[in-house]
Amino acid sequence: MKTGHPSGMARRQARTVGTSIALAAGMTVALFAGSAGAEQLSDATTDPITIGHRASAGLAPENTLAAVELVKEQGPDLFEIDVQLSSDGVPVMMHDATLARTTDVEEVFPGREGDLVNDFTYAELQQLDAGAWFSERFAGERIPTLGEILDHGYHPDLGIVIELKNPADSPGLVDVVVDELNSDPRWNELAADGRLTAISFDLDAVRDFHELRPDIPVMGLGGVPQSDAELEAIAEWATSWGTNYRTLDPADVDRVHEAGLLLNVYTVNSPAHMEYVIDLGVDMVTTDFPGVLVDLLAGAEPIPDANGVVISDAVGDAPGDDLQPEHGEHVVLTNTTDRPVNVGGYYINDAVINTLVVGRGYLIPAGGELRVYTGPGTNVRKPGDSRFYNDFGRAVLNNGGDSVALFTPDDTLVDIYAY
Repeated sequence: MKTGHPSGMARRQARTVGTSIALAAGMTVALFAGSAGAEQLSDATTDPITIGHRASAGLAPENTLAAVELVKEQGPDLFEIDVQLSSDGVPVMMHDATLARTTDVEEVFPGREGDLVNDFTYAELQQLDAGAWFSERFAGERIPTLGEILDHGYHPDLGIVIELKNPADSPGLVDVVVDELNSDPRWNELAADGRLTAISFDLDAVRDFHELRPDIPVMGLGGVPQSDAELEAIAEWATSWGTNYRTLDPADVDRVHEAGLLLNVYTVNSPAHMEYVIDLGVDMVTTDFPGVLVDLLAGAEPIPDANGVVISDAVGDAPGDDLQPEHGEHVVLTNTTDRPVNVGGYYINDAVINTLVVGRGYLIPAGGELRVYTGPGTNVRKPGDSRFYNDFGRAVLNNGGDSVALFTPDDTLVDIYAY
């Protein structure tokens, strides 16, 4: 997939002095130092730490080796992966509680698509295709183990964030992950360099991890606790807190820092929203498009292949039924150039890679618009009233907000829009 971003090394050399100092002095300082680290990274002259979400979930199938290989090219400071256990205790990379969204489990194991990841043996999981759901270009990608992620993701300038996913569904998950980290000296090298951290929405699990490996910083996830006393109690064992940027009260940035914690926000995909959270003074930014964030921080064009066709609106909560014929949920594409643009074959991905396409023969005139609908309707090619209906069969756009990315037929990213 074309991203248009230069090599990670070139971007790292272009980053600001503040970031270079923070990282060269050791991410250990930033992640281990409690309130001192928070003071350092919240300084207005220092860029936030960049984290690739599920490796590089916007451009490759999440939590796969393909996504890990891609994130190394994009050059963030860290990349995040999700780990669960197979039924026979193998730590594997998978975000969802089930395999239905990101594998062909329905075809390989009919009737088991609703089963938990922990209901499958490792051998069974290896029979699944974890890439074709994203794109046929990635057909044949398998569900990797935690050790395989290290084999492919170990890099002197790149750290790893391990999310302990669904610990209640994977009994013994913390112990297995700690045993894995103890078994390979490369994990200890990452830890010693301050390039390894563990995170979870399950605070008991991540606190247990901290007790077993106190040398590795941990991050709690969820809404920012409203009690200062609770934040201070968390800071006794955690070094950072991660929260959804959409629900973040700007006043909580200072509250988190005052408690001695660094603040991470997820999952920030559009350049406009990246700039917003950076201006708030957060310490880390997690994104499905790490190359976009790294280029933005370097002062480069965040989407270098932008061609003037942009997503100008996304109507997720349409009046009435979201899938009503003719007038349901839709995305608006606008041609901001002074010439017509053929957008036939363009496609739009949401954050979990539901894909809406544009049919052949759609030309957006200069300054014109095209509405791309999820549901059914009558396709129209008229200046001022151009519409294409996917008849997708189910709603795609989240009524509470999401991000959508626009690609050309040759898989070049040309815009990201958050609503």
